[in-house]
Amino acid sequence: MEKFQPVAGNGLLDRRAFLRGGAALAAAVTGYARAEPLAEAPWSKEPGELVPAYGTPSKFEKAAVRTLSNPKGEPRTSHARTPHQLLQGTATPNGLHFTISHAGNADIDPAQHRLAIHGLVKRALVFTPETLSRYPLVSRFAFVECGGNSAPLFSPEPIQATVQAIHGLASCAEWTGVPLATLLEETGVDAKAKWVIAEGADSPHLSRSVPLEKILDDAMVALYQNSERVMPGQGYPMRLLLPGWEGNMNVKWLRRLELTEQPAMSYYESRTYAPILPSGKAYQFYFIQEVKSFITQPSVGFGMKGPGFYEISGIAYSGNGRITKVMVSADAGKTWAEAALQEPVMSKSFTRFRIPWQWNGGPAVLQSRAWDALGNVQPTRAEIVAQRGVASRVPPPTAFPSQHYNAITSWAIDANGSVRHVYA
Repeated sequence: MEKFQPVAGNGLLDRRAFLRGGAALAAAVTGYARAEPLAEAPWSKEPGELVPAYGTPSKFEKAAVRTLSNPKGEPRTSHARTPHQLLQGTATPNGLHFTISHAGNADIDPAQHRLAIHGLVKRALVFTPETLSRYPLVSRFAFVECGGNSAPLFSPEPIQATVQAIHGLASCAEWTGVPLATLLEETGVDAKAKWVIAEGADSPHLSRSVPLEKILDDAMVALYQNSERVMPGQGYPMRLLLPGWEGNMNVKWLRRLELTEQPAMSYYESRTYAPILPSGKAYQFYFIQEVKSFITQPSVGFGMKGPGFYEISGIAYSGNGRITKVMVSADAGKTWAEAALQEPVMSKSFTRFRIPWQWNGGPAVLQSRAWDALGNVQPTRAEIVAQRGVASRVPPPTAFPSQHYNAITSWAIDANGSVRHVYA
């Protein structure tokens, strides 16, 4: 194995090692045995189970589920987090896509649902799901991320939690629907219009103000997710999709779009999404989910099984466009090696990165750092805390800056192979 020379400290190998000598490296990673006659397992001797009308995962994959913050459905917000540490690729299965519901999932009859576009338009119009389905549909991959995803990393001390608990409020899917620019061509836009107030049909009637420029750029009324109708938790029968912008603005159960001259200054944009910065100013009307990455394997909950070859893998994304580079460190940022980006690499979508690593069995600290097409680079934790503050040590435990954390995540590996979250 000498030909696979480390390109950075603590055993990181060139990302092209798999391509140059895939079979030899794979053997080192998997440790497969010589071929022997295969025994006949019980499932090879009798017919299997009946094929269901709608497929579900194997019973042996029961760990791959979302974690729920409010499993009893108490009258408060419910979060369901994606298990990134158990997934590969870039598309999140519909049943594992994160959700946040402030009053449960609205049970909407699509035959009765309507979307109104009104306000500063030349002709107000009302659309049904059926009429929208007759328009030319478009598809695009896009991530959706809660503005509060990764907020536990604002804590003054590292929280010992999994990728799912820390970064699980972000997911990626293929969305299919009608570009809003197409619908506004029909209504016409008054020259005075600068904002669009989007409102949902759930009981809180959650609403957010969106700049008209974004609506005309790449906004979509999404009807399908990963080729099937959007699920109730994703806003069935239709939701607003704003690629790259904070999740709360992607209004679910969409029922109304009002064109206005000014933002509505609604509850969420006036309170929740206007945190006070260390400078004393409010961090308000900043919508883009900035360039970010995190390692999913190895991570907390995935112990190392002795020295040898491993693959470090993770997710990178940016609301400003495509990911162009991800660097990985195994020595807390002292040295870095460039990871391979798994194709396809798409704008405002998850990008899977991978790099081979020869772990020598000693202590290590794994980090990833991403760059996007506009040259934005993922900040260090020190940089993000200086800009946006740090958690208060005073209860309640949620009393800390809670929006737009995109700094580097660090996983420390001990000599016994256990993984924990650290600040480095």
